[in-house]
Amino acid sequence: MATKVYIVYYSMYGHVEKLAQEIRKGAASVEGVEAKLWQVPETLQEDVLSKMSAPPKSDAPIITPNELAEADGFVFGFPTRFGMMAAQFKAFLDATGGLWRTQQLAGKPAGIFYSTGSQGGGQETTALTAITQLVHHGMIFVPIGYTFGAGMFEMEKVKGGSPYGAGTFAGDGSRQPTELEMEQAFHQGKYIAAISKKLKGPLAVAAP
Repeated sequence: MATKVYIVYYSMYGHVEKLAQEIRKGAASVEGVEAKLWQVPETLQEDVLSKMSAPPKSDAPIITPNELAEADGFVFGFPTRFGMMAAQFKAFLDATGGLWRTQQLAGKPAGIFYSTGSQGGGQETTALTAITQLVHHGMIFVPIGYTFGAGMFEMEKVKGGSPYGAGTFAGDGSRQPTELEMEQAFHQGKYIAAISKKLKGPLAVAAP
């Protein structure tokens, strides 16, 4: 049976979505892995999104909390809001109380990726503050560390991402993920998919 890796994201202007698509490609490149893109529900009204000049959403399916239980591993992505995940993604996680009570996500690996407006705008804090969500579910946080190799030490070009996960800078919205940032996203998908495949299986330790 295939290992299921869900790439679950929220993207307002498309930056996170572009990374998500590349992460899916990376995950799908691992033999025996089925990778699928999911969006979390939007919480803002259409008229508000229009005033914010947000483009239409893609056709990636909208996930429900209970569908998370089907996956063997995850990569969660979101833009930052004052150094933390966007409220839309937090609202989705707030609705996973049923999964928390039954610990259906416990022991499953999860990575994090993100987009920020500037170099000091939360490339590490956005991921760091998101880890608390994984902890309460008993999930295993999988950072990419420095497994991306020389790409982690790029100093001549602006590059998003960190040992926590892949990332990009949106700037005023016109900047798009670079080739190097997309390569890092592909790497993250492949890396977490391989780990998810290794860890797949029921928990050996039951609750007391």
